[in-house]
Amino acid sequence: MASITSILREFPLVVLDGAFGTEIARRGFDTRDDLWAAKALFEKPELVKAVHRDYFEAGADVCTSASYQATVKGFEAKGFTRSQAAELIRLSVRLVQEAREEFWENRQRYSITSALNERRPYPLAAASVGPYGAYLADGSEYTGSYSADRHELADFHEERLALLLEAKPDILACETLPLFREAEAILDDLKKHPKAQAWISFTCKDARYTCGGDKIADCARFLDREPQVAAIGVNCTAPEFVADLIREIRTHTEKPVAVYPNLGETYDAADKDWKGESQPFSVCVKSWYEAGARLIGGCCRTTPEDIKGIAALRQDLFKQS
Repeated sequence: MASITSILREFPLVVLDGAFGTEIARRGFDTRDDLWAAKALFEKPELVKAVHRDYFEAGADVCTSASYQATVKGFEAKGFTRSQAAELIRLSVRLVQEAREEFWENRQRYSITSALNERRPYPLAAASVGPYGAYLADGSEYTGSYSADRHELADFHEERLALLLEAKPDILACETLPLFREAEAILDDLKKHPKAQAWISFTCKDARYTCGGDKIADCARFLDREPQVAAIGVNCTAPEFVADLIREIRTHTEKPVAVYPNLGETYDAADKDWKGESQPFSVCVKSWYEAGARLIGGCCRTTPEDIKGIAALRQDLFKQS
């Protein structure tokens, strides 16, 4: 079965997808809700699949499910039964899998340039496991300002993680974590599913610390010992910090480093929108690879066009190898 490890044996770089929530908002879907993009799972699942398919077309080797803010309690608050909520969480993974199969079977019909489609791995379907702060819907994944301890966080993540794994994703994307203890809690849950693999990705406020104030070096050192962790990285972090964060992580682990930054804007939790000036993205991608990242994609506000640029770099590197 394809995996991050098997792809990196053959290719120099794994191309991740870009933003999901801000991308469906760009296409006209209203995400100003406590469920954010997960609302599309029951209101417009065809849009969810279309965005996944567009990222595969753009050259992504991995697309991530729309389950970042999806929880049983969150869906129950919208009037769904527990069993309906569980099915929506499993659906999030199936939509990625269906988009992948549709793309792969018909990839020669898509508009992707022949150069990007010439040589690429069979894509992976990742299940997004967002942080506790995403469930709170108050922007605290960018501050780490929640008091839940490791045990409470493990209880929170346990059910959703199990439901996602029932849909048989290729890997779990445990992402936008502001706190070291939340990574520990997720690993506590993950060990109940010994065959499962995950990447663990943190939000960072600068070149050394997570948004919750933990040293990224300590996070990397701890995760390096965990056999179920396939990659360690940062996401939804300003591009200006990423190269230094990569070097900091690489000092403490031999595992592949994953990065998928945002465009450097600031999230306004009250308006549920991104504000401020964006920073250059495409010009940084090669420097992130040179710093040691081997999984590269984009987070909030990035688009399929940004992913095309990363896929082009993968092709260039592959030809040079």
